Amino acid sequence: MISREEAINFLKSTSIEEILNKLAQINNKFKRDYITYSKNVFIPLSKWCRNRCGYCIFREDKPSLMKQDKVKEILLKGDKLGCREALFTFGEKVDENEQIKEQLKFMGYDNILEYLYDLEEWTLNNTSLLPHTNCGILNYDELKMLKEVNASMGLMLENASERLMNTIAHKHSPGKHPKLRIEMIENAGKLKIPFTTGLLIGIGETNEEIVDSLFKIKEIHEKYGHIQEVIIQNFRVKRGIPMENYKEPSPIKMLKVIILAKLILDDISIQIPPNLNRETGQLFLLAGVDDWGGISPLTKDYVNPEAEWPEVKELREWTEEVGLKLKMRLPVYDKYISREWLSEKVYNKIIEMGWLKE
Repeated sequence: MISREEAINFLKSTSIEEILNKLAQINNKFKRDYITYSKNVFIPLSKWCRNRCGYCIFREDKPSLMKQDKVKEILLKGDKLGCREALFTFGEKVDENEQIKEQLKFMGYDNILEYLYDLEEWTLNNTSLLPHTNCGILNYDELKMLKEVNASMGLMLENASERLMNTIAHKHSPGKHPKLRIEMIENAGKLKIPFTTGLLIGIGETNEEIVDSLFKIKEIHEKYGHIQEVIIQNFRVKRGIPMENYKEPSPIKMLKVIILAKLILDDISIQIPPNLNRETGQLFLLAGVDDWGGISPLTKDYVNPEAEWPEVKELREWTEEVGLKLKMRLPVYDKYISREWLSEKVYNKIIEMGWLKE
């Protein structure tokens, strides 16, 4: 176990020896044979959002909804390509937009979550894909409803610091308040929902705030045990965003944060986005990363559209070059595939797929 003070000092240190010592510590303690990934389709039901984050290019002012026929077309194509995760996302609180409300009403829905539920239930009934929802802040009852049709859910903590609410990153984003996000992650724990969260590195946070955020995730997981993976995501500059002139985190900074994440979070899987770390991803495997996250043979990364997904062949080459094997997973990790963690509907679907026999 590493203390808060030791972790902060490590991030501030310029000692190569400290990095090498901690890499040795990780590789002595955490034995791995496989690096996992999820093969998915990315379905952005709407790109309108109440938040205007300083680093975001996903949000669009146009309040439109993806129609059912288009969604089903993507799902069926993804199924044929061997995808097993349907990643559903949309901007936070899209129901606040009157035009979207009208579109939903025209289709016979009172709100976006009714529409989402129907699409996810259709996914379970008509494909071999399992839904995973990441759509911003949801309350306890909303999470409880969606658990019925989701194998897992997610929400990036990004950072636990309230100070960032007064910076260019989050000053126009009420849904990024850490209290709201922590509350949702805890509610998911109370409901036993297998969950993905993570940090966004390079948005103006301090070393202390990075460490405190990792310990906050650890604290929540120790209480509920539901956090299956933590993403360590690097800020990437995009043309036209308010933070266009911000500096991206260096590879060494990312390496050190990943090292700390593994040492602090212990049995939680650590994931990095492979399309944002093409040049450095292999090196991060040496620091305890054990999951490449979701990649798609069909849909792009709408959050980072400039960064193409690697193909499975590339991931396999990257993985095998460091002596490990690549293994596909579901959006829910194997250790959470039980009636304790999944709804009957989702659990029975996984059994029907024969996944546990693989």
